[in-house]
Amino acid sequence: MTKILALDASTDACSVALSLNGETTHIFELAAKSHTQRLLPMVDEILRAANCTLHDLDAIAFGRGPGSFTGLRICIGIVQGLAFGANLPVIPVSTLQAMAQGFVAQNQNADLPLLVALDARMDEIYWGLFSADNIPNLLGTEHVMKPAKVGEQHLIANLEKQFIAIGPGWHYADLQNIVPEVLIQDVHPDARFMLPIALDAFDKGETQSIFDAQPVYLRDSVSWQKRQRIRTQSL
Repeated sequence: MTKILALDASTDACSVALSLNGETTHIFELAAKSHTQRLLPMVDEILRAANCTLHDLDAIAFGRGPGSFTGLRICIGIVQGLAFGANLPVIPVSTLQAMAQGFVAQNQNADLPLLVALDARMDEIYWGLFSADNIPNLLGTEHVMKPAKVGEQHLIANLEKQFIAIGPGWHYADLQNIVPEVLIQDVHPDARFMLPIALDAFDKGETQSIFDAQPVYLRDSVSWQKRQRIRTQSL
């Protein structure tokens, strides 16, 4: 059976998960600003507990974003080292899709579209609309924008409140004019919910070389603005 290790560090949460012989194990922690110290030891812990090595795996999946610029870079850096050392392909997984997958896994009777939102800082959110299928499909594209603009999107206006809102990005007051059927804010990307997506992608042959894998920021200005703040503070 397919053996996949999954890692995510795209938000304050830090998680790893392993699919081995049809069984799933996972470790999840809220570890803001500790991803560098925690992610690799968590990988070692989960592999050791399963009596498994990197060379036993078929692929490594990782949360490719959107999310924290720093967290995404930490995660892909670790994945690059692991995948290169063991000559493994990788599977990038949307963090928004993983959050939708988590809801579907825990609410199997859900049939409404899932509007997932993460706080992108700078008074913006990352968001995407997903189906409630066993493997949630992205309806449209993933976006980053001001919360007030979300309700103006044609795709959202047509929902007529018949959707489920997921994620901490929903804390913005400007989203309150979009009233969902259900609102669940306390949700984080979790590597264990990346596994069904990754296994499906592996079965379809949708793996990548680690040399081709890239994080998805949705806005190219994130790193530039971070550097600008650092320069300003050092003056």
